[in-house]
Amino acid sequence: MHHLDASYPHAERLPLVDQLHGHAVPDPYRWLEDPTTPETQQWQAIQDQLWLNHAAGLPGRHKLRTRVKALSSVGSVSAPQWRGDRCFVVRRSADQEHPVLYVDDAVLLDPMRLDSTGLTSLDSWQPSPDGNLLAFQISRGGDEQSVLHVLDVSTGQLVDGPIDGCRYSPVAWLPDGKSFHYVRFRQVWRHHLGAAEDDLLFADEASYGLDLSADGRWLTISATRGASNDLWLADLTSDAPPAVVQQDVDAITVMSVGPDGRLYVVTTRDAATGRICVGDPANPLVWHDYVAADPEAPLSSLAILDKVVLVGRTRHAVGEIAIHDLVTGRLLGEVPLPGAGSVGSLSTRREGGHEAWFSYTDSITPSAVYCYDTTSASTALWSRPPGAVEVPEAESRRVDFTSADGTELQMLVVGEPGEHDPRPTILYGYGGFGQSITPTYSAFTLAWVEAGGVFVTANLRGGGERGNDWHKAGMLDRKQNVFDDFLAAAEALIAQGWTTSEQLALCGESNGGLLVGAALTQRPDLFAAAALSAPLLDMVRYEQFGLGKSWVPEFGSASDPAQLENLLAYSPYHRVRPGVEYPAVLFTVFGGDTRVDPLHARKMCAALQHATDGRRPVVLRLEHDSGHLAGGASKGVGLAADMLAFLGHHTGLFP
Repeated sequence: MHHLDASYPHAERLPLVDQLHGHAVPDPYRWLEDPTTPETQQWQAIQDQLWLNHAAGLPGRHKLRTRVKALSSVGSVSAPQWRGDRCFVVRRSADQEHPVLYVDDAVLLDPMRLDSTGLTSLDSWQPSPDGNLLAFQISRGGDEQSVLHVLDVSTGQLVDGPIDGCRYSPVAWLPDGKSFHYVRFRQVWRHHLGAAEDDLLFADEASYGLDLSADGRWLTISATRGASNDLWLADLTSDAPPAVVQQDVDAITVMSVGPDGRLYVVTTRDAATGRICVGDPANPLVWHDYVAADPEAPLSSLAILDKVVLVGRTRHAVGEIAIHDLVTGRLLGEVPLPGAGSVGSLSTRREGGHEAWFSYTDSITPSAVYCYDTTSASTALWSRPPGAVEVPEAESRRVDFTSADGTELQMLVVGEPGEHDPRPTILYGYGGFGQSITPTYSAFTLAWVEAGGVFVTANLRGGGERGNDWHKAGMLDRKQNVFDDFLAAAEALIAQGWTTSEQLALCGESNGGLLVGAALTQRPDLFAAAALSAPLLDMVRYEQFGLGKSWVPEFGSASDPAQLENLLAYSPYHRVRPGVEYPAVLFTVFGGDTRVDPLHARKMCAALQHATDGRRPVVLRLEHDSGHLAGGASKGVGLAADMLAFLGHHTGLFP
């Protein structure tokens, strides 16, 4: 399908130029921001057809769908949440669209029973302290606009709700099991079952966290506004207002009262990778050091048991769990793990006990749940996901590389075992929001490797792999570091003989889509193809749409003159230049996405289709009733296969 330019839909270029802080900022495709106009809908309809025509001619697409489906057929299982003798766990078998919540092996909540269309997702859930009631949140069509309900665990009957506006809401049940604290429209409320009116506790809008001690006495409230993190501790047995523990501090601090009655504080204050302090909840401003920071390994989780404390860390993007003495915090040893991979959050009984549960996965091992028992000092498999899968042979290697400013970085290269000649390679990255990218089982990766490709995950600045300072080194006016890191990874793969620029593809989702968009416009010569899923691309107007406003602390705002300069320097939409031979580009977007609006991809797609001088296609794949996370399992399989077929065709893996 060469020389596509004739078949690209006509997209009018408006002579629209914003004057912002002395910069003339053209925005020729602003009309594509509105999906409801006849012009946008007509443009989209032609793009839909263009993608279908291109997809129909992609070799290997149907075989890939079969392989991705088979490699995904392992299902999933979560670590347990215990309430008394009741065990709550989430499982999904290979033939289920959505995970199902079980209590003691009986189905408690199945999204498909709530809605046979498969469009309803279970977003989160929280059992009451005695396990008799369950607060849960559901949303439809991937929009994540969660609605909260309460059901009776014994009967399965709904007893309260619906309460709307509970997106990402934590729920902290009070010990009576008749009321809970929760977050609605980014404010903290107290709800009594059956009551028509709720009590407003915190009116400021923020990203709130809530944590209640096992004895129900102490409520921790955290509020995150960008880099600053506020913290309060409330004694629910007194009428006194919550004590302010920290305000406007540029550090991530998490606080909880353990089953032993001690206050545990995990903080990046004076310790970028996190240290653990202890104190007395009655005097929450005084803490003393308990477990020191490890500069090489950021903290990931903490579990307090009867005699020991388990501390989860990530070292060079690989999970580990250390065992410390409960009283002194002294290091006693390590929890045996199944391999070098990713370790999920530690889960314990609320009252402590001698066991902790966690999930484990790596590049070739589907995620399973393990239990560490302190009495026998051993780790055993607790629950495997339903379903079995024949995993292709693959080898993972850590490869070092150096960024433009001399920063030493690492990437994980997964390919068939043995020696390598240069071959089609996907380079994947994220680099933002302090998110660590660690080895995980992925049908997407393995289907590519099995077909003879190489799959590379680069750990970039902006992530959390080396702690809070590592995140800051890739945000705001230092965002270009992330793109430099990614481009350095691409150049290292070519220099070390893993691939060539004709065989290299870039791939990223969301903030990773911004990463690929920046790489695409800064070094179009370096690779042959790119896939951007739910990407962020217009960095001048991003804060006006979706959840954009809440990302200003990460990227900056166009309303600030200095920050506008940073944003304009890399904003992919504004850096598209006519007459450049751009790589083959696939945008994948979701009509129900309320985080990153599909308008980003529409505008950038129009700009690239207008500008590109090459024979490589620029196409856009829209899924109407899916959200940011692609929805049910079958949609995920279709999306993965389409992306792989596109990248494989344009890098020569499927000639």
